[in-house]
Formats: sequence, C-alpha cells, structure tokens
Amino acid sequence: MSPGVHHGARLREIELFADLTDDQLAWLASVTQERQLEDGEILFEDGEPARRFHVLLDGELVVTKIVDGREELLTRHTTRPRPGDGHEGKPPAAHRFTGELPLLTGGDYVATAAAVGPTTVLSCPKQAFFDMLARCPSVAGVLLPVLAWRITSSEVQARNRATVTALGTLAAGLAHELNNPAAAVARAAEDLGPVVDALAGTAEEWGRMADDRESSALRETLAEIERTPLPAESDPFTLTDLEDEVDAWARERGAQRPTALASALAERGLDCPWLTGRVNGMRRHIVPLALDQLSVLLETRGLTTQLRTAGPRISALVAATRDYTNLDRAPRQAFSVSEGLEATLTMLRPKLAKVRIVRQYAREIPPITGYPSELNQVWTNLIDNAVDAMDGEGVLTVRTCLQGNCLTVEIGDTGCGVPADSLSRIFEPFYTTKDVGKGTGLGLHLSYRIVTQRHGGSMSARSAPGDTWMTVRIPVNGAHTKGVC
Repeated sequence: MSPGVHHGARLREIELFADLTDDQLAWLASVTQERQLEDGEILFEDGEPARRFHVLLDGELVVTKIVDGREELLTRHTTRPRPGDGHEGKPPAAHRFTGELPLLTGGDYVATAAAVGPTTVLSCPKQAFFDMLARCPSVAGVLLPVLAWRITSSEVQARNRATVTALGTLAAGLAHELNNPAAAVARAAEDLGPVVDALAGTAEEWGRMADDRESSALRETLAEIERTPLPAESDPFTLTDLEDEVDAWARERGAQRPTALASALAERGLDCPWLTGRVNGMRRHIVPLALDQLSVLLETRGLTTQLRTAGPRISALVAATRDYTNLDRAPRQAFSVSEGLEATLTMLRPKLAKVRIVRQYAREIPPITGYPSELNQVWTNLIDNAVDAMDGEGVLTVRTCLQGNCLTVEIGDTGCGVPADSLSRIFEPFYTTKDVGKGTGLGLHLSYRIVTQRHGGSMSARSAPGDTWMTVRIPVNGAHTKGVC
C-alpha cells in the first residue's frame, strides 16, 4: 500500500472526512501537512492571525483563554476520551478539528491551543480550507453543526461568566457602599452604651440640683444649638481652633466631658461668648454640671442621628441591589428602565469614583415589558466598557427618550473610541477590540442578543475619539417582534 493510500485511509476514519472519495482524500493529503507536537507545545495562540485549519489525528489538545488575568479552560479535544473528562453534550466530531471559526470570520484565533502529551495534527492552510469546503460538500455537513454547537456553547460559558462577574461586581460594590453606613452603625452602637450611662448619671444629678429656671435655660440652649444651621463652607483650621477654645473654656469652669459640646458649637460657628451668654444667670456651682449635661445630651443625639441616617442608607442599598438583580420578581414583567439604570450605576459606583456622570432621563417614560435582570446585565456591560475606554476618568452620559413606540437608551463616553474598521463588527461573536486577555469578545454579542432576541429591540453604535455612543431601542408596548425598533 502506497503512503498516499495509507494516509487517505487514516483520514477516512475521521468523521469529518468519512464520506470523501479517494480522489478527494488524495487531494486533501496533497494540500495538508502533518505536524508532530511535543507535550505543552503551542499549536496556536489567542490573538494570533488565523492562517490554518487543524485536524487532530492523535493525542490531545487543551484550549484555554486568559480572562481578566486568569487562565480559563474552555475545552479539550482528544482522540482518547476518558470517563469523567467533562465532554457531556459535545459532538464526537468536535474533538477532531479546530480553528475553523476565525478562518470563516476572517479574524484571529480566539483562544490558545496546546498539546497534552505527544500529539499529531494535520494542518490545512487557509486557502486550502476554503477549497476543501467547495470541493468536498460532505465536510460542510459535519463542520457546520459543530460550529453552531461551539458558538452556542461559548455563549453559555460567557453568560455564566458574565453572571459570576456581575455577582462579583455586585458584591464588591455593595460591600464598598455598605462599609460607611455599617461602620457608622457599629461605632454608634459601641459608643452609645457608655454615653447613655453617662447621661443617666448627669441627668440624675442635674434633676436633683438644678432649679426650674436653670432647667428651662438648658432646654432652650439645647434647642438653639440644634436649630442653628451648619455653614455652607467651613475652614478646617478655623474649626479646630474654635473647638479647642470652647473645650478649654468649659474645662476651666469645671466641665468633665465637654468634647461633644465643643464639637457641636464649632460646627455651627458658635463661640465662647455665645456660650457665656447662655450660662449667665445660673448659679456658679451649677455651671459645670449644666455644661456636662448639655454635652452628653448632644453626644447622645448625635449618635442616634448617625443610627437614624445610616439605617435608611443601608435600606436604600438593599433596595438598589434588589432592583438590580430582581431576585424577588417574576422573570417577565413591566418595569422601569430608569430604575434599572440607576441600580446599575449604584452597583458600579466604586468603578465610577473618578467619572462624572451626566443623567438625561426623559420624563414620563412608560414602563417596558421584558426581563429586567437581563437588561441590567446589558447596562452593566455597556457602562463597564465605557469606563474602560476612558481609563476610569472622564464623562459618562446616560440618556433616555421616547422615539415613536420605542424607548431609547443611549450611553456615551469620552474615551478613546472604537476604530472605524472595527465598528461594524463589535456585535459579532468572539470579536473584541480589547487587548489579548482583557476581553472574551462575547460581552457585546450577548448584550445584542438580549436586546434583539429577548426584547425585540435593536442595538447600534457610533464612535469618534472622545465621543462614543451605544444606543439601545426597545418597544414599550410589550411587543416582542424583531425589527420593531
């Protein structure tokens, strides 16, 4: 048997070439090249221009991708599948070839393939690959279903990854935002016990020693302090000096704990002469007790105010989280897009720390019917991309308006922009303008699918350096027909 015949017989064992004629196999053998790979040797790399289609003859290939700085295993191709390898649902033919997608789309490889142990592949140059599809129609009958499965599988992986990423963003954002009010609650709760004990002690002594006139004067002084508004602007050095002066004045008159009193007066611009006028007329031995009673009352009210303001802040954050995830609502429902945009901005607040946000929400926008949690993923992706394009600093504009029967949401940024030759491709699966390892190429594609297929809307982009806009249009009447917007 000649080498060509032997090579053709070997190829016929592969499902992709099972129905080829001898002449077709002979031609295929003449335009392909067998390649031996050592353990760990790279067959192709993520971001490398796609120039060849590869058929696995023997051995194993592991396909990986760097996502957010970590290497993720996408799949394994092997001629010797073992139980428990995790290939459930993968078509058997999908194990035997790789690299067809970037050749068909004219792009780069979207992952890295490396050999596991000694591995043999058959490499087919790009032009020969297209000639093969034309000369050998039966090849397309095997290749196209596998290609469809791979795209669907990649979308599922990306969707799961996006969900995990979104939950991570949600957790990080929520933890960051809850930190301040939670810390305020913890501090206030810790300080309140000793202050209440002190208040009980001073109140008992004050009630025993003060007369009606002095008690009335103290109540009026407390009310006057609380009625005095905080100044619009304040100099921290002046504030510190004034606080020190009041503290020293009160201690000279025998007060034991005037710190809260000095702080409250200084914040409002009230000084020692003002306080002197309020205690004049009190008996001399009562003044220290009056100052301590006043200070403890102010400290107690300050701590309760912290608790009173921190509680609603925590409740608002929990409400924003609920609005973002829609965990307690039916999947398809009528909802406000503006609320979803605001919930998304709240969740991304740590990333938006140096970004100026411009909101241009139209009034009286009707609710739309759909899947709010899915659209919140779209807003997250678009806003996150915008912030990345601005390197974390710039102007983010979020705009809504009603155009005919469609709600239009526009998200603009002042970043570097999308290259003109990439703008028409950004919604394609696996296409990304980000550096290798920083994008999956599925974020905008999945967003496009959510908008168009799940909500019957449309999605478009326009871009120039410093002026990029992503536009989403969604029907407001609950229609679910592609092309409505």
